[in-house]
Amino acid sequence: MNLRNFYKLSTCGLLAAALLPAIRLNAQHLTLEGQTGGFLTPTAYVVYSQKGQFFSHPAVGIHFIDASTVIGKVETLSVTEGFANRAEVGYTRSVHQLGNSTNASAGAFSNLWNFDGMNIYHGKVVIIKDGQFGEKMPGLAVGGLIRTGDKFVSGAAIPEAVGLYDQFCLQTSLCTPIPIPAAKAYTNGDVYVAVTKTWAKKPVPFLVNFGWKATNASIFGLGGQSNRFGGRIFGGLGIPLPITHGIVAVPSAGFTQEPRTVKNLGPNPPNGVPLIGGKADLPTTLDYAVRVTQRENPHFSFDIGIGQVANHIGSIPVTSGGVLVGTLPVNLQARKVLGMGLSYRY
Repeated sequence: MNLRNFYKLSTCGLLAAALLPAIRLNAQHLTLEGQTGGFLTPTAYVVYSQKGQFFSHPAVGIHFIDASTVIGKVETLSVTEGFANRAEVGYTRSVHQLGNSTNASAGAFSNLWNFDGMNIYHGKVVIIKDGQFGEKMPGLAVGGLIRTGDKFVSGAAIPEAVGLYDQFCLQTSLCTPIPIPAAKAYTNGDVYVAVTKTWAKKPVPFLVNFGWKATNASIFGLGGQSNRFGGRIFGGLGIPLPITHGIVAVPSAGFTQEPRTVKNLGPNPPNGVPLIGGKADLPTTLDYAVRVTQRENPHFSFDIGIGQVANHIGSIPVTSGGVLVGTLPVNLQARKVLGMGLSYRY
């Protein structure tokens, strides 16, 4: 859930493209989930197709996120194909490596991420191109994605809760232990609208992106399944800085709202992992990042950034012999999450 830091990385991608001609913008800049955009958030652009060509050259992306203490590490490999500068589809495989949390303050919560990863399928259509009806007209795109095989947090919470319940039963003889079930694999997704404007003129060139999405996933599925399908907003702003020989660096800042609740966190065992107050505290994620790319006809981009994520998300009760003796803070130890990404369009 501290993966909110991931959001911070998303803006990085948005800024880097600011000095580029709008038609070339984000031609190969893939998000963590494989869409054209920033590190995390999609923009109103698609993979670039050469003039007179319906199919684009494919774009590939590799991303790495290090939240190792509790959540672990995440690597993604994406491939995306564009169509006539109006649409794109793609696939991403997300691979997860378990964290190394051993102290009591983390509550051994690494088990909530003890899974290999998930599959992500996405698509996007540009309704209005940036500048289509005048130089001040922003681009408008709609899109969506589906994540399958998502066992993170929500899928793992029930087996963890049953284990707590069985422990209570054995300590107190007040109930009968029950078999621990396998973790459930969830399918979740997003539908979104993105509005993006690139302004490549003096005095200050910039790229601004703003969007709304409806989702039933917390933190892109890495934080589990939301209790409902609800609307959230995202956005970012970047300012490009020329370096040398047609290369620009783009510092950026951005945000992404997340669902406030996560399925199977809050209920009492064996129906979920208990949290005092009934839910986790998941604030809006902020991100700070830099993208390095080519100014003209970009074929590559490199992103690096830090996500600012919540550490303490709640507390769980501590019992002894069936009696409440205190509370244990749930600290995901992910206040600063490092992210890197490399995208290339053939």
